[in-house]
Amino acid sequence: MPTDHTADVYADLPLTLSEAGAGRPVLVLHGGGGRATVAGLAAHLSRTAHALTPVHPGWDGTPRPDWLTGADDLALAYLHLLHDRGLADVLVVGSSFGGWIAAEMAVRDTVGLVTGLVLIDAVGVHVPSEPITDVFALDARALAEHSWHDPDRYHVDPAGIPAGELAVRRANMATLRTLAGDPYMHDPKLLRRLGRVDRPALLLWGESDRVVTPAYGAAYARAFGDGRLEVVPGAGHLPQIERPDATLALVDAHLRHTGTGAAR
Repeated sequence: MPTDHTADVYADLPLTLSEAGAGRPVLVLHGGGGRATVAGLAAHLSRTAHALTPVHPGWDGTPRPDWLTGADDLALAYLHLLHDRGLADVLVVGSSFGGWIAAEMAVRDTVGLVTGLVLIDAVGVHVPSEPITDVFALDARALAEHSWHDPDRYHVDPAGIPAGELAVRRANMATLRTLAGDPYMHDPKLLRRLGRVDRPALLLWGESDRVVTPAYGAAYARAFGDGRLEVVPGAGHLPQIERPDATLALVDAHLRHTGTGAAR
């Protein structure tokens, strides 16, 4: 069973961290929807690896210090976490905003703690021909239409959500706006920096994602020194939820074939 605890990264940045499993360390980073969006992925990985799944400060009722204002701050915080734990040969798996954090970690990891990346429908770069949809401007139904291959199945009317849960969701979006609202969902310098990242990067993309399109994902993958794109049929922005079998199979293969113990 996963264990939740608090990890001290900086004196004023305690992290809520769930850990489970043994083996190669895998850091699993959630997107704007919170840790629940990667819970199934983390549970699966914990069967064969040591899965660490933090809650980003400011999500799910956790505090966010005033100085933490961007994905770069979180990237450095998570690199410090890996270093302080003495972890190496780490696979970082990030969904959406979490994928952006993973990419920022890779360009800042000067000692090689991270040996593989999986970015799942990640934001974080600017592709002029493929603008990122402004999710803050969408109502719940429109957001479902952009996010899911099958929006009728996954759309939830906010009127039916309990008040406490709705308040948490709204607070999560407010935190996302603070960290990723200006410039909107990207670091203008990140795309050109990714060419220096030579660790294998797998970019998984739902074929029906209209928040960030597969063409955006293809441009993202090309920017890495060693990147490749895999498109998941019948899935949108969260293929780990809509098409878990196909998504998890690709992540498992990348886990096996990357890292210091992998046979190349």
